[in-house]
Amino acid sequence: MTDRRDPDRTAASGCPFASSRRQLLLGLGSAAGGALALSVGAAKAEGTDGHQVTDAPAGDSQQAQVVPFYGPHQAGIVTPRPEAGLIVSFTVVAQTRDEVEDLFRRLTERAVFLTSGGKVPDVDPKLPPVESGILGPDIAADALTVTVGLGSSFFDDRDWLKPLKPKRLKTMVEFPNDALDRDLCHGDLSIQFCANRADVNIHALRDLMKNLSDHLVIRWMQAGDVPVIPPKPDGSSESARNFLGFRDGTANPDAGDTALMDRIVWVEAGKDEPEWAKGGSYQAVRIIRNFVERWDRTPLQEQETIFGRQKASGAPFGGKVESDLPDYAGDPDGRLTPLDSHIRLANPRTADTQANLILRRPFNYSNGVTKSGQLDQGLLFIAYQADLDQGFITVQNRLNGEPLEEYIKPVGGGYFYVLPGVCCPGDYLGKTMMETLRA
Repeated sequence: MTDRRDPDRTAASGCPFASSRRQLLLGLGSAAGGALALSVGAAKAEGTDGHQVTDAPAGDSQQAQVVPFYGPHQAGIVTPRPEAGLIVSFTVVAQTRDEVEDLFRRLTERAVFLTSGGKVPDVDPKLPPVESGILGPDIAADALTVTVGLGSSFFDDRDWLKPLKPKRLKTMVEFPNDALDRDLCHGDLSIQFCANRADVNIHALRDLMKNLSDHLVIRWMQAGDVPVIPPKPDGSSESARNFLGFRDGTANPDAGDTALMDRIVWVEAGKDEPEWAKGGSYQAVRIIRNFVERWDRTPLQEQETIFGRQKASGAPFGGKVESDLPDYAGDPDGRLTPLDSHIRLANPRTADTQANLILRRPFNYSNGVTKSGQLDQGLLFIAYQADLDQGFITVQNRLNGEPLEEYIKPVGGGYFYVLPGVCCPGDYLGKTMMETLRA
């Protein structure tokens, strides 16, 4: 298998996992908004290869592609997006400390195997098969990442966990334009699956449901994908387009800049959070329906005015290419880029609003047809930040009342705290939290 290094995966605490990782995994298989312009000298995270989170997938057909599991942060956050994404929210049945620790240990064990691949062990044909079989007898890693977060209710419903709840974790509330379906919101635990193919995500989900059915019950789920766009002749990549036809994530922060990600995405020591939470991140998920029929009947000029960008190129008004920065200082009255345009509200590009940057990692979704005969399509919005209040919540409050609201309607989602990474074999997701409790 090829081992593609990933910016989430730098080794933690000098953990010597590299040489023994494959042997361990086969054993388990037998058993389990915008950003400032960055300087040329900005530090880059290992293994980015110049790819950004919101670049369109290049259609990599190497099914053996492995995103390393071990590291100080979970994979699937600053990792460039593959084609297929899936968010699943669960109710956690485990209640006691021992049950919760068992959940984390077994979940980690299965995630290690699934993200690395291996051969499915043979069993007596008179017994149920070990797993679903939808990927065949040899499981390909296919760039799979499994990213685990905890919801507010996970802590609130367990008195013994309340003192360790991340400080800014809360239950998502409705914003003025929301029409939230309670059956599509919240949850005790979220898992984000991402892979080159949708069936790899489904296989991973079914594996976890088979092996953890005593601890987890699905609450809701939403699948999505990103259009594949081969790189340009010069090797550069484009941002993917959403179902409104505009490039999504053009002004995303540089996920390869380690120092920037430490400031924007990762919760570090000294940030008024529990010590066990160091290395985690706040995840905001929103299922945002697009009224595509109405949008497709809207004049192009109006569409571009609503977004503040040219639809074909993705360039801001006054610019020529997608990467050009809008000149708000030279346009204080909004004559070129309207003051209520989406990109200007989301990131006004002032010194103060640099504290509100978030890392977007969205997918498009298509759920068929509604009972009224309209297309049920939209955006599976996923964003990561070190501070939920300063990040997504502040940005969304600025967007309240924007002209784009006529064409979109958030219907579900939730807030979750993504656990710190797993340093090496023998470690497990949530270990720092459980050790703090037992101490």
